[in-house]
This record gives sequence, structure tokens and C-alpha cells, in this order.
Amino acid sequence: MSEEIVVLEPGDERAKKIAKAMSSQTANDILGSLKDGPRSAAEIAERLSIPITTLKYHIENLAEAELIEIVKTRWSTKGREVKVYGLTERLLIVAPPVKDIKSILLKYASLFGFVVIASLAAALLLPIIAPAPEMPPAMPRVLMTPEPTAYGGGTEGLEQDVGPDAGPGLDARVVAFFLGGAGVIALLLLYEVYLYFSYYRKREERA
Repeated sequence: MSEEIVVLEPGDERAKKIAKAMSSQTANDILGSLKDGPRSAAEIAERLSIPITTLKYHIENLAEAELIEIVKTRWSTKGREVKVYGLTERLLIVAPPVKDIKSILLKYASLFGFVVIASLAAALLLPIIAPAPEMPPAMPRVLMTPEPTAYGGGTEGLEQDVGPDAGPGLDARVVAFFLGGAGVIALLLLYEVYLYFSYYRKREERA
């Protein structure tokens, strides 16, 4: 089975092969014909109404670029071996080369800083632009303290108003924005770190 994720640097040999194979509309039509399932060269040529010699030229380029592969072989009624082609199962990512893991961390640290600044700005501007609906005033809390009666002995409760509860803190919309932005950045960071190590591992295997 072909590798699932391939990270290509612009200008490297593999990227050039893919660009060459995909430069023709006929090659794109061949890939489109294989979306419904594997086919032999004769079946593709018949479906696209193109000469078999033209088809074989593009088949070779697509196979060399590892965009298609031979998924199985079968025998014709005349006893000839027939190759059946299918699309390779992989994700191609074209990205500039990453020098080290530090550059990745610095990039996402700057994005996180932007989210922090945007959250602070939202905390200041939201109450002015779109204030949250007012809540009914909180009932004052009452504290019962004992006080001696005029006749001694028992005590009676004395009510003291200690003020309402503290008001709400940060606007929930600001908190949701910050947590959502931080979560997306964390997922992107993890994914790019995975691609970084996956890319260099595969490059070492090809070396």
C-alpha cells in the first residue's frame, strides 16, 4: 500500500514529475476515469476515446509520478496478461521546506499572541458595541447575628445587609473566542509537527 501522506518541496524531483504528469488535460481525464474504480488501459482508452499509444504515454508518466499504480493483473481471453490501474491512496502536500522545529513553534506562538490580543480587545469593546443583556439585580444577603434581649437569657436575630454577590466576570463570548482560537491553533500545531517528523522520516528512508 502506498504511503498516505507525501510532503513535497517546490522544485524537488518528485514534484517535477507530478507537475509533468498533470500538465496535460488527457492525464487529468485519465485520473477522472479511475475515480469510479480500477480499469485496464484498454478500458480507459475506450472510455475516453483516445488512441492506446497516447494513453500508454500518460499512464507511464502518472505511474512514474506515483499518482496511479497497478492494483492487480488479470488474463484476457487470448491468454495475455492485462494490467489494471487504480489511483494511489495518498495525500499530496506541497509546502516550503521547514528548517527546524523551532520555526514551527515560533510561527504558532505568534498566532497565539494574536488570539490573546484579539481576546483582550474583545473584552474591552464588546461591552460597548454589543453589551450582554442585563440580569435582574441580585438579592442582598442577610446575616443573622445574635443580640441579647432586654430581659437577659435568650437572643434575637439581628439582620445585617452585607451587600449583593459579586457580579459576573469575563464575558462568556470572550472566553469562548479565546478557547476556540487556542484550540484551533493547538490542533494545527500538532498536525504540522506530525507532518514535520513524518516528512523527514520519509526523506531519510528515500535517501
